[in-house]
Amino acid sequence: MTRATFKLAFYVKRTKALKDGTIPVYARIIINRQSSEFGLQRNVNPDGWDSTKGRAIPNSKQNKELNNYLETIKGNIFIKKRELEEQGKILSADMLKKAYQGQDESNLKLLEIFKDHNEKCKLLENIDFAPGTVERYETCYKHVSNFLKEKYRKNEISINDVTPMFINDFEMYLKTTRKCANNTAIKYIKNFKKIIRIALANGWLKKDPFVNIKFHLDDVDMAYLDAKELDKLMKKQFNIERMEQVKDVYLFCCFTGLAFADVASLSNEDIVDNEGSKWIKKRRQKTKNWCNVPLLEPAIRILEKYECNPRCISKGKLLPVLSNQKMNAYLQEIADILGIDKHLSTHTARHTFATTVTLGNQVSMEVVSKMLGHSSVNMTKKYARVVDDLIKKDMQKIVGKYDKVMAN
Repeated sequence: MTRATFKLAFYVKRTKALKDGTIPVYARIIINRQSSEFGLQRNVNPDGWDSTKGRAIPNSKQNKELNNYLETIKGNIFIKKRELEEQGKILSADMLKKAYQGQDESNLKLLEIFKDHNEKCKLLENIDFAPGTVERYETCYKHVSNFLKEKYRKNEISINDVTPMFINDFEMYLKTTRKCANNTAIKYIKNFKKIIRIALANGWLKKDPFVNIKFHLDDVDMAYLDAKELDKLMKKQFNIERMEQVKDVYLFCCFTGLAFADVASLSNEDIVDNEGSKWIKKRRQKTKNWCNVPLLEPAIRILEKYECNPRCISKGKLLPVLSNQKMNAYLQEIADILGIDKHLSTHTARHTFATTVTLGNQVSMEVVSKMLGHSSVNMTKKYARVVDDLIKKDMQKIVGKYDKVMAN
């Protein structure tokens, strides 16, 4: 293992002269080319500092005392450095500074760590994190903050105050005060668990509060349009432009299986020619897996419909996609107008593609999995249920085969 490079230097900031004309003295710790500095609460006359030696010129009693103080600081920092090394810590300049100043990293604050994590996620949005993931972490942060205020009457707590009871109470808060369904609450707790893993990995938290906690996700039968409902939606025209656009975007997802984030970012670069037919070839924002989907005629017509749409042209996108929240609101209104007694959302279009459009027409599970951009067929099985019509078609193959076998 390469040994960390270490340097300690003392210097002055001549641009921060005090009213009496003296200038403040600082210490700078440098480890592996990264530095961290702090003030020493000591001052010196500008002409009494030797920048080359990093010490006061010993021409007065005050300067000699300052040099003795600097040597004491140097010795204490070296002692603290050795202690951290003996503990097996991977040293950083900031860690050594905090250790010298008595800032115990085990007392780091929960929301402080959470906020730092979210800021890093925001910087990596559309690189390592989908916008929806960044938004969920922000929402989780707000839930934790409000939970602290309601349960503990505090704005912040130490990371070491997170216990198994804290997690159980947070789950109760999400399900009661916030009215979250079980699966929604569990997803927020899993977001929170990542913050705990960060604290454990950095040695800020001594025990894992999740070690004996297990969560159970309820099986959810996600709504989807059957063949008759899909046909009804395709034939419906709306006079209100926004309603028509929402319908078209939803139908496009029904015939391509694209998730909301992927259809919202769809551009000309994602459409390719494959031996005379048009395909969508695009990495999913959520998983970064490729989805390869041949465009069916209804999807092609929808794209052609918006080729000259000013909003699409200005944004460089193929479809006029509203926000997810607005889309879902309009979709529920559309469902009511058409007499579809189902809770429609942007995600139900993906289920419609998997269930009604593909599996319902005997497309293999493996092919559907590839088009959806899933890592394995097992993920597709959770999305798609085998519809009654498909069961009926398969069972027709054996109807009558055993009629004469049974004895009377």
